[in-house]
Amino acid sequence: MTAPLASRAREGGSAAGGARLRENHDFLRFWLGETVSLLGTQVTTLALPLTAIRAFDATDEQVGLLRFLQLAPYIGLALLIGVWTDRVRRRPVMLGANLARMVLIALVPVLYGLDVLNLPTLLVLACAIGVASVVFDVNWMSYVPTLVKSPEHYVEAGAKMGVSSSAADVAGPGLAGVLVSALTAPVAMAVDAASYLVSVVSLLLVRTREPRPEPPAVKRRLLPELRDGLRWVLRDPILRWLALIGFCCNFSMVTVWTMFLLYGTRDLGLGSATLGAIFATSSVGGLIGALVSRRVIRRFALGRVYLVAQSALLLGPSLIVVAAGPRPLMVGLFVASFFVTYLGLGVAGVIIVSLRQTSTPQSMMGRMTAVFRTLLFGGGALGSLFAGFLSGAIGARGALTVAAIASAAVVAGLLVSPVSRLKALPDPVELPVR
Repeated sequence: MTAPLASRAREGGSAAGGARLRENHDFLRFWLGETVSLLGTQVTTLALPLTAIRAFDATDEQVGLLRFLQLAPYIGLALLIGVWTDRVRRRPVMLGANLARMVLIALVPVLYGLDVLNLPTLLVLACAIGVASVVFDVNWMSYVPTLVKSPEHYVEAGAKMGVSSSAADVAGPGLAGVLVSALTAPVAMAVDAASYLVSVVSLLLVRTREPRPEPPAVKRRLLPELRDGLRWVLRDPILRWLALIGFCCNFSMVTVWTMFLLYGTRDLGLGSATLGAIFATSSVGGLIGALVSRRVIRRFALGRVYLVAQSALLLGPSLIVVAAGPRPLMVGLFVASFFVTYLGLGVAGVIIVSLRQTSTPQSMMGRMTAVFRTLLFGGGALGSLFAGFLSGAIGARGALTVAAIASAAVVAGLLVSPVSRLKALPDPVELPVR
């Protein structure tokens, strides 16, 4: 590395050219903040429904509604926010979103301590947290190329973010189980609020100047821009199939997770610490997947890796259905089920993010991300609602059987997807978009 380039690296510009990603200080700051906030989010993921179940004796349908309200804003707002974020600098928007999440999540333990928290208030807070999450999520994936710049580092950046997500999946549920057992579910959410403060500070320390989006050649209009984003995803066969399969995978994962939480809590009487231990142990699969993803992608055809990884994700729930016998054996099969699912997610996630980034120009990145967020989290939101109502109708175990069969059927779509036939990442798209 030349001296001038080394100097720019110290100032936060190390992503330019062929600089190594590990020398990109701004990306590392962003990565650290996201890792901590993802860890905190895992606490809320478990603590929020447990608050509804144990503090307010929520029904299966109410638990499904709670999770639905947290994800539903992605259905109604992601596309609109995607259009807006292609017009503005993204870091200030992300800062505001994480500040909002910090305050909203902190309200849960505060209101609980004042003895004024109730189920309707919890539902409203879950939806508000979801709105702030939409704003942040639509922006962060579009913001990373600003820090990384070189497309040759997209896979590495995606792998690092995947490792963070998987590491949080490993440590978070166990931490959540311990905190919920020791502090009660509402109070445990204070940890998540503190994690967002760390994320805010890390974003404030980023020095890379984000360029202002160039003014359009023609006057921008909301509906045409929404159509542009949808067309970009739906007309490109790779993006279209990624979105379709992603919707099904998210529907499956959130449905199974919600049903299992109800099944484990109500039918099996598993405690918070046991549930946290199951999710933490099985999440090691996601960490392994993210760690080995780059090596596997280099060795085997990209599409083949995608096919195997996504198939593992979709077939994993079947192990929950066949779990029987002594309690230790059942718990072992639960861990194996989620382990296989998270392992597939850890590998496939790196491929999916890299394909989306290389298939989309920067001027369309926000809208592309918004379309995916709408479909992926929309699938999760509908899965939550479906899980609550189906569990209430036929019981959590019967609902899990239905979900496992439906999830396995999606593998047929993988077999015909053009993504499964890719040899390597396509060349980055640099087409100007008006």
